[in-house]
Amino acid sequence: MEYVIITFLCLAILLYFLLGGADFGAGIIELFTSQKNRSKTRKTMSQAIGPVWEANHMWLIIAVVILFVAFPKIYTTMSVYLHIPLAIMLIGIIARGTAFVFRHYDAVKDKMQEVYNKIFIYSSFITPLFLGIIAGSVISGKIDSEANNFADAYVYGWLNWFSIAVGLFTVALCGFLAAIYLIGESEELVEQQRFIKKAEFMNVAAVIFGAMVFTAAYFEDVPLYKWVFQNQIGLSAVILASLSLILLWFLLLKGKTKILRILAGFQVTMILVAISFAHFPNFIQLKNGSALSLFDAIAPFKTVQALGWALVLGSFLILPFLGYLFYKFQQKEE
Repeated sequence: MEYVIITFLCLAILLYFLLGGADFGAGIIELFTSQKNRSKTRKTMSQAIGPVWEANHMWLIIAVVILFVAFPKIYTTMSVYLHIPLAIMLIGIIARGTAFVFRHYDAVKDKMQEVYNKIFIYSSFITPLFLGIIAGSVISGKIDSEANNFADAYVYGWLNWFSIAVGLFTVALCGFLAAIYLIGESEELVEQQRFIKKAEFMNVAAVIFGAMVFTAAYFEDVPLYKWVFQNQIGLSAVILASLSLILLWFLLLKGKTKILRILAGFQVTMILVAISFAHFPNFIQLKNGSALSLFDAIAPFKTVQALGWALVLGSFLILPFLGYLFYKFQQKEE
């Protein structure tokens, strides 16, 4: 049953990044859009994510519940030593959701709308930034569980160049996903061209920040190069991600916009596989050289069994309705 739980955990993290990340990316795209085009971009974005944006947080909730119930030691370690970036990320999620609702459904249209807009776009940037910082921290080997002062225990574990570079890379990937998704939502050619330019911009940013990740990994002794390029699965994933990117831009030039979402999702999936496969099942790398493994830090058998069955049965109840929700709101209004 532990394999079932680990599978659900990995899928929840992946789907939150692909779906929730694209939602965050919509705000990032709006942030880097000129003032004269923001209203049009905002309208297209709202139509695309408005009906389903809250449903995407389900994947984050599932991941947190799985860690809390099935891997309490991993959950505790992250909650204690990464409580600052976790708190900032959660505040960003709350601020973004609140601003999204009020800027669209507030009964009074006044100057507060501009405040809501700013909260939305800046929290859309900050949230994936700290999500990436957290992800970088758990694999960086900088978390010091033996620290005897506040800074070493709760600050330097995440406030380092590698984690920050991963955070910026995450922001660029979210912006790229959103731009690709929004191309298919645009009915006007001019609007499509603007999102294509945003996708190109975010693609270049992802390459630059990706290079920063490897540079920071080199100087901070994170064996990222070994994980990615000296492992057959990791190397294969990088090659597949590169080929899918080439195919994506080729199809975009041909005007085929629908399949782009699948290719973008596949590319990001391969990037995550390349980074994480080599050190699986280790979930957290600690500064003392040890690691917290998903198999070693797992809860007692009865807890795992109950959670496993709950996830399996719950998926049969939730996933069909979630799929129907996405299907209905993807239909164009006549």
